[in-house]
Amino acid sequence: MKYILGMSAAAALMGSVAFADGHGITVGVSWSNFQEERWKTDEAAIVGALEAAGATYVSADAQSSSSKQLSDIESLIAQGVDALIILAQDAQAIGPAVQAAADEGIPVVAYDRLIEDDRAFYLTFDNVEVGRMQARAVFEAQPEGNYVMIKGSPTDPNADFLRGGQQEIIDAAVESGAITIVGEAYTDGWLPANAQRNMEQILTANDNNVDAVIASNDGTAGGVVAALTAQGMEGIPVSGQDGDHAALNRVALGTQTVSVWKDARDLGAAAGEIAVALASGEAAGDSVEWTSPGGTTMTARFLEPVPITADNLSVVVDAGWITQEALCQGVTDGPAPCN
Repeated sequence: MKYILGMSAAAALMGSVAFADGHGITVGVSWSNFQEERWKTDEAAIVGALEAAGATYVSADAQSSSSKQLSDIESLIAQGVDALIILAQDAQAIGPAVQAAADEGIPVVAYDRLIEDDRAFYLTFDNVEVGRMQARAVFEAQPEGNYVMIKGSPTDPNADFLRGGQQEIIDAAVESGAITIVGEAYTDGWLPANAQRNMEQILTANDNNVDAVIASNDGTAGGVVAALTAQGMEGIPVSGQDGDHAALNRVALGTQTVSVWKDARDLGAAAGEIAVALASGEAAGDSVEWTSPGGTTMTARFLEPVPITADNLSVVVDAGWITQEALCQGVTDGPAPCN
């Protein structure tokens, strides 16, 4: 099964003899906004992979500032890193940092978010498929009515990849008139508070006449659910992604329909492997040639996501992603394993 294979891959990467020898190699990681829950899991996997290869980890947190991220990367380069893993705050603004790394012969891994530069290795999950999975789960629960689309950050290309995948699933129903999109908004910085504010405004504009919400990650879903709950509307279909613990608990409670799980342990382990290989002058295995929407041909690796709904919540417990206690907090007579 796909999720079991994914977990095995992470374990294999962390202990694999296929690692390039990372002794003497330092890998710098530039985080865009480390305060989000999921990045701590990614970091632990990256550190584990680098340690397995004998490499050293250093990092900086841009705290949601594109200008700080540029100065952070300058600092990491000055510290003598041999490779960079960059979670870009702003895909356009990050260009000078990639150029600075290239000037020093430092390879760059574009981590989870596209950096449209053929010198960057793009590592992510299939975000168009994530969007399809989100919309598919909501559409199955609510195949008609008034839909709201809560998108990601306008500076993150993933926001539009997700939105494109979502539209593929609902497009025929929109064309037929079965679904009406009554509100759509980007979420600055992917911040839950901004998603909640957008959702509140859309509810007000539509006199609460909303039947389903396709939200693009678990943070925005949390803001959406807060806005719905304030109006006594919790329980209408809402999507998310990342497998955040709070979101998985909402799935168990019935206030969120799906969280598309992208096992950050797999992604982080792969990033460590790729960074060490590139820093060693070797090719990163298991990669493909991919052309971006902007026409840039890049080397990339795409991991497979898994949609988590009330029907398969046991998957994340069995995988050790979340404890049954955390998953089932406040749940009475819920879906397995909370029943």
